[in-house]
Amino acid sequence: MKLNEAQISKTLSQFRAQVLAEDHPAVAQFLELFGQHTFFLDAQGLHVLELLEVPGMEPREGEVISLADWTDADFTKMTTHQPEPTGVVVRLREVEN
Repeated sequence: MKLNEAQISKTLSQFRAQVLAEDHPAVAQFLELFGQHTFFLDAQGLHVLELLEVPGMEPREGEVISLADWTDADFTKMTTHQPEPTGVVVRLREVEN
C-alpha cells in the first residue's frame, strides 16, 4: 500500500525503520516486483505495510510484511523472498467510541 505522510509518520513511530526515498534507484525494481507500496528498510531488510481489513470497516491497522533480507554485513545486497508477515502491527488510526 502506498502511504500518505500521516500514515508514514504513524508507522515510523511504531516500527524502527527508514522510508526508502521514491527517487532511490532500487525503487523502480521494487515497484515492478511488488507493486505500488511505500518501502521501508531496517536491519533485517525490506518491508511494506499491508492493511488489516475488516469487511464494512475503514482500516485502522496494518501489518509489516517482509519482502527481502540483507545478505551482507554492509547492508548493500538483499535477496527477495515470498512476502512474510512479521507479526508487527501498526495502528494507523485510533479506535473511535
